Amino acid sequence: MRCKGCGVATRGMFLLCVLVVIGRAEGWTQDQTPQNPPTTTTGQAPAKQIPDSPGATQAQKKDENGNPLQAAVDVTKDAAKGSLLKARDWESSRIAGIYVGKNRKLVTLSKQQREQIYLYQTLATPEAYMKRMFGALIDQAHGVPAWQGGIGGYGERWASREGQFIAANSFAAYGNSLLGYEVRYDRCKCDAFGGRLKHAIVRNFLTYNRTEEELRPQWASYGGAFLGGVVATTWKPNGQSYGRNGLYGMLGQAGYGVLLNVVTEFAVEINRKQGVK
Repeated sequence: MRCKGCGVATRGMFLLCVLVVIGRAEGWTQDQTPQNPPTTTTGQAPAKQIPDSPGATQAQKKDENGNPLQAAVDVTKDAAKGSLLKARDWESSRIAGIYVGKNRKLVTLSKQQREQIYLYQTLATPEAYMKRMFGALIDQAHGVPAWQGGIGGYGERWASREGQFIAANSFAAYGNSLLGYEVRYDRCKCDAFGGRLKHAIVRNFLTYNRTEEELRPQWASYGGAFLGGVVATTWKPNGQSYGRNGLYGMLGQAGYGVLLNVVTEFAVEINRKQGVK
């Protein structure tokens, strides 16, 4: 014999599970009111929150529109977006890379954040490869290193630059992690052009230690640039000097680093000149 009460109980439990899932997605589980309101002595129906009243929440308004599942999705999406913004205290752009905004405070990076920045700057974005492609065009025009011409020679020069860049960034990331040094550029909190320009130049040679306040020389960045030049010498034509290529790597870090910092510092003004709002 089929149990009628069992079917009703099953449907009730299923409905309860659905409501709990929706409630958890909207953060209601801790302050949810009982489903069965207390009986009133006057015989009047319990008061119902008017959707458009000042006390009604956004989720309640959406629920009154007859789509509680959509309300749960929206709240979950907003919560995820808020968590992402809270976890990341830096910004990024195609040209400037990773940087900390003018009105943001430097917060010490975790190991996972350092790994994320390393992958972003070194391997995970097309810009990391396109910059080396442009540099390889310059090498091709000057015929250095002394490889063949044509597309084959360009491919060798691009691969050489890319390999040197990856090696230098890897050494620098490892060194900065050991020292606890800051790897992001922070925009100057000043407004004067001279002060901002000076900040951009100085920050290419100095960075913050774990306190995020005390400046230290960029030992890891320039040490990585030197070692990257040494590593690249191993595949370049015979007769190349390890020390000379290492020094060239450091000079490239000095020149390119300053240029990148200046572009990052004045990115808003540069975009405005180009008509970008």
